[in-house]
Amino acid sequence: MHAVLAFDTATEQMSLAVAVADRVWTHDAAGGTQASATLIPAILALLAEAGTGLAELDAIAFGRGPGAFTGLRTACSVVQGLAFGAGKPVLPIDTLLALAEDARAAAGVGAVRLWALLDARMGELYAAHYAYADGCWQVLTAPCLLSPDALNARWHEAPPEAVAGQALGLYADRLQPGFATLWPEAQPRARALLPLARSVWQQGGAVDAALALPLYVRDKVAQTTVERDAAKLAKLEATS
Repeated sequence: MHAVLAFDTATEQMSLAVAVADRVWTHDAAGGTQASATLIPAILALLAEAGTGLAELDAIAFGRGPGAFTGLRTACSVVQGLAFGAGKPVLPIDTLLALAEDARAAAGVGAVRLWALLDARMGELYAAHYAYADGCWQVLTAPCLLSPDALNARWHEAPPEAVAGQALGLYADRLQPGFATLWPEAQPRARALLPLARSVWQQGGAVDAALALPLYVRDKVAQTTVERDAAKLAKLEATS
């Protein structure tokens, strides 16, 4: 694979990368609701900076989630439009796996078992467990939605070796990772998508643009008024 575009908008960060041969160009900016208006211009600007275009790409990779619903819909609609228009295949990659690779690459470790965490709001976490060895990632626990208590229960049965993601800071008072190595700065950066994209490409995992779909692990996106009031009451009781 000579040239690939990769991006992820599943979190509050919009992250893009273009790789051509051995060179890489990246761009990170605010995501969230802004991504729907800024993603395509940012992609075109980064391609221009790399001196290439959509027609020269071998494939387009994107973080398919889990994550914020608006961000996932934005990523999917953009990757479908670009890939269909340019006649390019798509490489869907789990956003949590990109986070895991970001942590591993930054730490420079060659083998690790790692829990990747993202804030899912509503007092819950998107979580997945991966193992990396011999240059390959293996899924031990597929992306799922867990409460901190449910995740702690899993860790009590099988203590984690490493845990990554900014959710570590957000839920610092509720998570119990024990003696695990912690990488709280890890994010699903597009640069981390690039080696994963090459692996998916080599394994024949490229799909047609129409099959570039988001990975949802939550059906419910907001609490009811009763649930919000109950959560506030529980928080007050816990601090009193």
